[in-house]
Amino acid sequence: MPSELIAKVFRGETVESQHFGHLAIVENGAVVASIGDPNTVTYFRSAAKAFQAIPFVTSGAADAFGFSEREFALAVASHSGEPEHVALAAAMLEKAGLAESDLRCGPHLPFDSNSANALISAGREPTQLHNNCSGKHAAMLAFAKHIGATTEDYDAVDHRIQKRILRCVSEFTGVAENEIAIGIDGCSAPNFALPVVAMARSFAKLVSPVGLHELTRMACERIVKAMIAHPDLVGGRDRLDTRIMLAANGKVISKVGADGVWLCGILPCDRWPNGLGIALKVEDGDDFKARPAVSIDILRQLGMLGNEDLTDISPLPVKSRRGAVVGMIRSTLVIKL
Repeated sequence: MPSELIAKVFRGETVESQHFGHLAIVENGAVVASIGDPNTVTYFRSAAKAFQAIPFVTSGAADAFGFSEREFALAVASHSGEPEHVALAAAMLEKAGLAESDLRCGPHLPFDSNSANALISAGREPTQLHNNCSGKHAAMLAFAKHIGATTEDYDAVDHRIQKRILRCVSEFTGVAENEIAIGIDGCSAPNFALPVVAMARSFAKLVSPVGLHELTRMACERIVKAMIAHPDLVGGRDRLDTRIMLAANGKVISKVGADGVWLCGILPCDRWPNGLGIALKVEDGDDFKARPAVSIDILRQLGMLGNEDLTDISPLPVKSRRGAVVGMIRSTLVIKL
């Protein structure tokens, strides 16, 4: 099936543009609702970070180096480069006897505009600690060091830890390792091309790891708990993941990925005793217009958010350069369970 319309951009009362996409909602491994083609293959991007962290936890590395719950949250984060994010990433490296120079994610300005402006005003260049993936990379480095693997090339596709991560992604998505195409993410680490439905399946298992090995189950529980307890570390000020998890008050975990990817896990509850996994792909790769408006609408329709929650970003105002509201970006989804 082709993609389906998921959002309209209105300027005044006229539709100026439209966004199409794919959605899969999974319960107990089965698709309970979908839009577009849930078998569309795309990259997991940063929404894969929990599964890049699970082997680090199951190996014993996290406990060996004394990583805290906050550091678990940063390991799965796409953080904004705020001072607390940078300091925590540095602390993770220090605990493992490593340094910023050991990272291979590359530097970029903080996503948080206040933090970026402070760096620029001070005449300072961003470091790799400011990279939104620095927590993930710090955990990868610590994992490599703990198992006696090389740290200089920890991001190589054929590195021991990357092979272990691929095995974890396969286990959670239900896609054989040799059927997962590998590409290189913006942070230089390997990433995974998968059907949208397989991504949804992975988050359903993450929030309800029934039947998995005890060590894997415990790793899932620790990661989910850390995300819920520290949404400010998973994203940051005004970031979508942080705002969703704060508004949902412990009922969901949310994780964006670049190029219009959004994954969500609804924790087991009365309506869904085994939880739900949700995967959204905005076909044109939009991260800032359709994705926030649609993801919040999905959670409203599923009863995880109220109609009064996050109304400043769903529907999302279209503003002029003076800040006047001149239109709206509205979700067009209707979920049929």
